Amino acid sequence: MKALFDTVSFTCSVNVTKAYSTSFSSAVKMLGPSIRQDIYNIYGFVRFADEIVDSFHGYDKQVLLDKFEVDLNEAITTKISLNPILNSFQNTVNKYNIPYELIAAFMKSMRQDLHQEIYNTREEYQEYIYGSADVVGLMCLKVFVNGDENKYNELKDGAMRLGSAFQKVNFLRDLKADFEELNRSYFPNTNVTHLDEFSKKEIIDDIEADFNAAYEAIKELPIEARFGVYTAYRYYKRLLKRLKATPSTEIKNTRIRVPDYQKVELLARCYVKFRLNLL
Repeated sequence: MKALFDTVSFTCSVNVTKAYSTSFSSAVKMLGPSIRQDIYNIYGFVRFADEIVDSFHGYDKQVLLDKFEVDLNEAITTKISLNPILNSFQNTVNKYNIPYELIAAFMKSMRQDLHQEIYNTREEYQEYIYGSADVVGLMCLKVFVNGDENKYNELKDGAMRLGSAFQKVNFLRDLKADFEELNRSYFPNTNVTHLDEFSKKEIIDDIEADFNAAYEAIKELPIEARFGVYTAYRYYKRLLKRLKATPSTEIKNTRIRVPDYQKVELLARCYVKFRLNLL
């Protein structure tokens, strides 16, 4: 039965999320049960594509990504794939009519990671972030609004700004690994080997502007999505706060993280604010 295979596929997407990101999987658990699985399905797809270009050293990444994209397109068209992650993703894509141009933009950014190491202009940087992060936010928003096009258009900009903020925080946190292990430098006009306080402040100011814009949209999300998205937002805000307090010389020499006890405290505060309808 296809239903049984779908259930197995969905479990794979959940397991991928839990294995690769404990923080994100915790936030997904805060979403309403009706939309939780679809966000796992989106994350599983995004994570597998990202792993191909970031982690599969010693293999022909171009060939692997080409094969992945062929299988992806076939899965969306035929509504089935023997790759359980793609089978899960196509289910969500077809269920919510996620526009293919969002998926194509994401795959384009993944392909950029195969050959582009430095982003010299603001335009290149913004295009990469749109494809690697903004469109993921839009895919999730399609799930959150469940077919309400007016709501989708109303919250579209905020979803993109939140995706941008998350990605930029990841870039800043992973500065060392991206540069030393993958030879990548995403921030334009920034010398990673000589990151100074002025450059760090410019980056953080830009991220904070994205967060401020995104918060207004978070407050207007449907109730099923609001708590989970707000929890993820607060987690990344806390991570940014720690990055802000870390000297620029240390950011490029270590990976900043939020301690587990602070995550628990943050979750409790988010829950109280949500339950008191203070969002």
